[in-house]
Amino acid sequence: MTTTTKFAEEAGTSPNTPVVHLDGVGKSYGNVHALRGVSLTVRQGEITCVLGDNGAGKSTLIKIIAGLHEHTDGTLSVNGEERRFSSPRESLDSGIATVYQDLALAPLMSVWRNFFLGNELTKRPFGRLDDRRMKRIADEELTKMGISIPNLEQPVGMLSGGQRQCIAIARAIYFGAKVLILDEPTAALGVKQSGVVLKYIVKARDAGLGVVFITHNPHHAYLVGNHFVVLKLGRVALDTHRADLTLSQLTNEMAGGSELEALSHELRGVDAGVVAEPHDRPGGI
Repeated sequence: MTTTTKFAEEAGTSPNTPVVHLDGVGKSYGNVHALRGVSLTVRQGEITCVLGDNGAGKSTLIKIIAGLHEHTDGTLSVNGEERRFSSPRESLDSGIATVYQDLALAPLMSVWRNFFLGNELTKRPFGRLDDRRMKRIADEELTKMGISIPNLEQPVGMLSGGQRQCIAIARAIYFGAKVLILDEPTAALGVKQSGVVLKYIVKARDAGLGVVFITHNPHHAYLVGNHFVVLKLGRVALDTHRADLTLSQLTNEMAGGSELEALSHELRGVDAGVVAEPHDRPGGI
């Protein structure tokens, strides 16, 4: 039995049933429409990449699925059941974990304390923290993901950005997430650290989770994605499977397609080899 099938049986659904499905979802703030008619399907064992430029509606989409905002149009279903989250706790209780860019980690606290932050284990009968058990579990779970942190007592703020992202991913998996939403996890990372995070995103998929990878980087998305959705001005501009898309096509769609072609035509006469002398510049010095 695969991990995906096991999760589906626990939820009482078929392995092919979308774990999260948005149908024509919209979000309005008065006369401002942040999202219009957005449909999205998330299946376990798949990475769905949601791409878009600033202002495309990615953040609003995350907040609806994560329970921070309620949608004003369309339907949101989890395991085939229509839902309307009124709080992040309701979304989390439904098996949806969201890892934001700021990670919600406490920089001055140790790695193991951050792993259990908000879900601490206690000893009976006095309710004291079970430090030894939490350290052991944190070490075991991070090791399962292939994350090597020799000293779990060190403050999490001393770790690299990639390591902190990986801790947040491992924590979500341990606490029972069936869907993992990652908000621009590689945006502030260098090439090497981005590669580490992408590797653990694939590990989360292989563990049977449905992963929603929010990014504006088509190269990172294409390295790991199974399905791609591009948002533009709150609408779906592209919705297709990896088999029907090339990296060049995805990049072109992200770059604006016809808009980029128009800009290219406008700049065609520019000689990039020309360098202005200092005295030729306005107000030259």
